[in-house]
Amino acid sequence: MTSLPLIPVDPDAPGARRASMPPRHLADLDLAGRRALVTELGEPAFRAKQVSTHYFGRLVRDPAQMTDLPAATRERLADRLLPRLLTPVRELACDDGATRKALWRLHDGSLVESVLMGYPDRVTVCISSQAGCGMACPFCATGQAGLTRNLSTAEIVDQAVYLAGVAASGAVAGSPPRLSHVVFMGMGEPLANYNRVVAAIRRLIAPAPEGLGLSQRHITVSTVGLVPAIRRLASEDLSVTLALSLHAPDDDLRDELVPVNQRWKVAEVLDAAWDYAAATGRRVSIEYAMIKNVNDQPWRADLLGRLLAGKLAHVNLIPLNPTPGSRWDASPKPVEREFVRRLRDAGVSTTVRDTRGREIDGACGQLAAAEDRDTDRTTETTA
Repeated sequence: MTSLPLIPVDPDAPGARRASMPPRHLADLDLAGRRALVTELGEPAFRAKQVSTHYFGRLVRDPAQMTDLPAATRERLADRLLPRLLTPVRELACDDGATRKALWRLHDGSLVESVLMGYPDRVTVCISSQAGCGMACPFCATGQAGLTRNLSTAEIVDQAVYLAGVAASGAVAGSPPRLSHVVFMGMGEPLANYNRVVAAIRRLIAPAPEGLGLSQRHITVSTVGLVPAIRRLASEDLSVTLALSLHAPDDDLRDELVPVNQRWKVAEVLDAAWDYAAATGRRVSIEYAMIKNVNDQPWRADLLGRLLAGKLAHVNLIPLNPTPGSRWDASPKPVEREFVRRLRDAGVSTTVRDTRGREIDGACGQLAAAEDRDTDRTTETTA
């Protein structure tokens, strides 16, 4: 059995040890905080709104394009309000450009990933909330890498703003030129970085120039099942979608696949999810990776159906994207179809996730792991 992961303490909690965090960015602050910072620099407070409008409203971060600011102050304001947080390492595209994956290096050398996915009716970005992950799920590339640190609020938001700019440029043919959906399903366990993730959500949903102006109903937050944090999120007066990464309906298997289950069992996690649905009126998305000969047996489909029948829930089956060298593989399509049939026969809404990005290391953590392997080989060669 996989050992129980350590749940990282939210760095904003009293007494928490702080990692090396990036410079403060305007997305770390609300508009009042930005005004205070600008006045500390000797500038009139309204400059904060001007810079915020460029960043959130026009998706501009180049000071040269901020022509409504005096030329003498543009660079100084940009340096203090818009420090570079994400340096592109690799940007890959597939699906005729509709899927784009970005690998970023942070100020301390940490690597994170985010993905843009264009559809005829929407543009979605999948963003990371941590560098690495401490949840230790054995079939997940990020989980096997371990946790490096939590991301700052601005590091989270900046991924969405950058990719919103890509969409606005018209680079995603056949899709609207505006970002509409954000899913916290990239690297990390969002609810283990609770305060900063919630602050990031509030930036994403606040209208410009305070934030990006997205609908909170178009934001999804995933979790492996941190029960206290799920209950806390239910009290935030937010109506974001909760996505519960269940992956097994029985404790014996889930203890192995999702080690945090050793702390909060299936029944307790589902109770928290149903309480979240009751508090928000939002249907819970049950994420279930289909793993060949591991969790795809018909009896597990039937058990899952009994657990979810009559609940405000939808099952999102995920064809596993195997990582290099992994012993885990995707379920065969006939097995997947039988699993779907049994869930639907139980009255449970079920769909299979669109498999995108396989040729660009689409599974979370694969691109960062490949970059680390390349770096290691280069170091060995030059040593």
